[in-house]
Amino acid sequence: MAVTRELLIGGREVPAASGRTTEDLDPYTGEVYATVAAAGPEDVTRAVDAAHAAFPAWAALAPFARRAVFLKAADLLDARTEEAAALMAGETGSTRPWAHFNVGLAANILREAAAAVTAPRGEVLSAQEEGALGLAVREPLGVVAAFAPWNAPLILGVRAVAAPLAAGNTVVAKPSERAPIAAGLFVADVLREAGLPDGVLNVLTNALEDSPEIAETLIADPRVRAVDFTGSTDTGRLIGAHAARHLKPAVLELGGKNSVIVLDDADMDYAVDAATFGVFMNAGQICMSGDRLLVHDSLAEEFTRRFAARAAALPAGDPGHPDTVIGPLVSEAAARRVAALVADAVAAGATVLTGGTEPRGAVHPPTVLSGVTREMELYYAEVFGPVCVVDTFADDETAVSLANDTENGLTCGIITENATHGLAVARRVHSGIVHINNQSVADEPHAPFGGVKASGYGRFGGRWGIESFSNTRWVTIAGRQARYPF
Repeated sequence: MAVTRELLIGGREVPAASGRTTEDLDPYTGEVYATVAAAGPEDVTRAVDAAHAAFPAWAALAPFARRAVFLKAADLLDARTEEAAALMAGETGSTRPWAHFNVGLAANILREAAAAVTAPRGEVLSAQEEGALGLAVREPLGVVAAFAPWNAPLILGVRAVAAPLAAGNTVVAKPSERAPIAAGLFVADVLREAGLPDGVLNVLTNALEDSPEIAETLIADPRVRAVDFTGSTDTGRLIGAHAARHLKPAVLELGGKNSVIVLDDADMDYAVDAATFGVFMNAGQICMSGDRLLVHDSLAEEFTRRFAARAAALPAGDPGHPDTVIGPLVSEAAARRVAALVADAVAAGATVLTGGTEPRGAVHPPTVLSGVTREMELYYAEVFGPVCVVDTFADDETAVSLANDTENGLTCGIITENATHGLAVARRVHSGIVHINNQSVADEPHAPFGGVKASGYGRFGGRWGIESFSNTRWVTIAGRQARYPF
């Protein structure tokens, strides 16, 4: 029986003002998993009304009281792991390992938010006037508009709201239409159960066709003071433009075209293991996935043979089966888009090393290609599916040039047994994140997470997340009465 959910506004679950609903489909079966309210512009205003009204009390709440909410929410989330796994499977086709990873990291993001609430913030400044004291203090912004994607719904749904809330803001969250419950309403359920006051977090679900209007209405509201968005580069450009038009700061974590570089001093067994994980975890539907494997000429033949064999052996299909590694993409349309990228490359001369067959519904086979050139769409396009390209290089200069040959700059993995060599290469790669002797997929709640170039700007995580969602204010205290010239 399908789940039914309403909007969350002011601590109450309410239908859309229009009474409209929209369907949330299971990508593997194609059946309706849930029916959710389809918000309109009037619902956006209601949600901002509630967040704006709740802001003064939440911002003034004692830090240890706020901290307690996040700590309790983390424990509650851990306790609801199986419920979350079933939810993610139903909404996004997630396998159990990916769902369990989401729960664990999301819970730790909440714990990091708790730590941030009581961490020291601000500075004591030198003052020009004798006897005066200068302070730089951090203060919350007000209402934050938070947009969360579907691909890691618990991790990114929690991340979208945790730092803004920890900084003392209130939030209106708009989760992806592909995961309105996991990336939004479920996150709110956990925080509300943990004691988050009414109106501090509000959640708007909507029909896909209404997304542009909902986003523009939300960002344009003068009471919304900042925007955070995680998603595709194309959509991020629109969100960033809306925020800039209204002079509002934004944190944008966007798409990636990430490389895993296998240097000539890499351990072969480890390199194959690492690359397999970095490319195929969550069927490649991670912003950090390794779309490109750049392998030194001296290792290329053996690495390519072994990696393609590993990819061919990965079980694909039903996300509910415990052995499945490659589950469905988020929709049949997503699988067809990935297949079209592969077909275009093959028609233009690329070689299929494994896979490359037509998807079965939303399940695309693990696919490895070589001979992909700049004229092919796949060379620059973010795949967001279980497909990668193997390319080779003769020296570090060529490896760096290939890794940087993209408009994106999110993350990079460099496989090497020589950390000094790895660091020398890493310093020349243009990305917000780089992992030496590891693949490209990694996230830790206390680390600065974000990209450069078309992968966005601003940082989530740790103190950087708090700084992204608070203002620095200069405050002075005069030690004596000033003397004025007139």
